[in-house]
Amino acid sequence: MRRILKAACLPSRTPVLSSDDYAQLERRDTTRSKDTRMTRNAPTRLLQSRRALAALLVVGAMSVAFMAIATAGEPAVTATASAPVPAAVAVAPMSQEALLEHQSRHPDHLFVLDVRTPQEYAAGHVPGAVNVPQDQLASRLAEVPKDKDVVLYCKSGRRAGIAAETLAANGYSRLSHLEGDMPAWVAKGHAVEKP
Repeated sequence: MRRILKAACLPSRTPVLSSDDYAQLERRDTTRSKDTRMTRNAPTRLLQSRRALAALLVVGAMSVAFMAIATAGEPAVTATASAPVPAAVAVAPMSQEALLEHQSRHPDHLFVLDVRTPQEYAAGHVPGAVNVPQDQLASRLAEVPKDKDVVLYCKSGRRAGIAAETLAANGYSRLSHLEGDMPAWVAKGHAVEKP
C-alpha cells in the first residue's frame, strides 16, 4: 500500500506540453519509424496508467474512510420485517370543476391547501385556500385537519407532491391534488382571491 501511495504522490516525470509542443513532436516523429515511436512511448504510458490506478485506489480508500468517520456513533440502520418501506404516496387528482362543485355542495368537508410561498399566495390563490408553505408544513401540521378532504396545489405540482408525502407520513389519508395547479386555474378563468 505504501508503494501505491508513493507512486500516486510522486510528481510526474513527464513534462506538461501544450498543443503546439505536441504538434512539433508529431512532425519530428514522422521521420522516425512507427515501431520506434511505439516502443519509446510505451514505458511512459505504462507509468501514467499505473499512477492513475494508484490515485483511484487512494481516492476510493479515502472515501470509505471518510464515510466511516462521518457515520461513527450513529446507529446502524437495518431493515426489519415490522418496519415496511414507505411506498410512493398515491394522491387522487381532482379536476378544477370537481373542486368548484365540492366547494359549493360540501364546503365543510373540504380543506384547500396552497403550499406555495406567502408571496405567491398573496399574488392570488384559489378562493378559500389556506397557505402553509411546503417547507413549513412538517412544523405546522396542526393547521391541517385530518377529518377533511385535503386538496393540495402549488405552481407546478412538485411542492404539492412533497407536501402530500409529508401529510401521508403523518397519517393523512384523504388527499387530492388539484389538476394543473394554479396556472391552469388562472388559465381557465376561475376566480382568484387576494388577501
